[in-house]
Amino acid sequence: MSTLYPLKFKTIYKDKIWGGQKISTYLHKDFGDLPNCGETWEISGVKSDVSVVDGGTLEGQSLADLLEQYKDELVGKAVYERFGNIFPLLVKFIDANEDLSIQVHPDDELARKRHNSFGKTEMWYVIEADPDSSLIAGFSEEVNEQIYVDKLKSGHLTDILNREDVKAGDVFFLPAGRVHTIGKGLLIAEIQQTSDITYRIYDFDRVDDKGHKRELHTEEALAAIDYKKYPDYRTHYTLQQNEDVHLISCPYFTTNLLNYTESLSKDYSGLDSFVIHVCLEGSYELKYNGESYPVKMGDCLLVPNVVNEVELSTSTGFKILESYIA
Repeated sequence: MSTLYPLKFKTIYKDKIWGGQKISTYLHKDFGDLPNCGETWEISGVKSDVSVVDGGTLEGQSLADLLEQYKDELVGKAVYERFGNIFPLLVKFIDANEDLSIQVHPDDELARKRHNSFGKTEMWYVIEADPDSSLIAGFSEEVNEQIYVDKLKSGHLTDILNREDVKAGDVFFLPAGRVHTIGKGLLIAEIQQTSDITYRIYDFDRVDDKGHKRELHTEEALAAIDYKKYPDYRTHYTLQQNEDVHLISCPYFTTNLLNYTESLSKDYSGLDSFVIHVCLEGSYELKYNGESYPVKMGDCLLVPNVVNEVELSTSTGFKILESYIA
């Protein structure tokens, strides 16, 4: 049996009606002959798009195969008991050259009942933003289902939605049920539950290259939406140098921001979980067991549960998202 080690996976590229070029021009990832790239899936256990190992003795094996073979050695005992042979997180980069559709995702209960799937709670970290970029998260006033339906039917849905101006470094947590959209000009790193269920509410009357409008899920969305207004939709944090900064804790993932100008050692032995690194800026070498694993901007690394003590060695400095299940 092969020994587990820090794993990279082959990027899965997806063209989208709203996608752009920043995956190539900013993150320097080659999406080949696609006309654009709206999303990359970096670590995925979604059945239609399971990640495949890129490099090392496990090259070519799928994440599903690894999970079946290594179980808690890969993901941790508590995580394996909870999720079994489904890897629980999906990691993406998203380039919105145009606004995404206004949409919502179901929670676990509704997704299980309707789709035999997990729900979709997610978080966004804004890597890069064009001037005057914005996004939508939640409602700007108290509404109920009837008010929402009336606004949707009259073409004035955006009147009751909360729009936020955003810049690089902004963070948003989006629990299942929160109406949202990523606005044009934003390049985002997304950590989410393993789910590809989206209820599209409004798509700005767009048509594809064949003149067809995309499917809407107006009725399905009604039971999924959280109609409450919240006082603040943004995740506030203070960027620190050479310290771990906590961003998000929820039942599905915990995410920290590591902004370092110097090398550091990490001891993950106290965690009963895998750890994911998403490199947002700079580069480093993750050193483990006498081996060195280079990581640069746009790379994602899966650190198995059995990999405990690692060194992040850098000469350039780096900024990464560090995620695990607590």
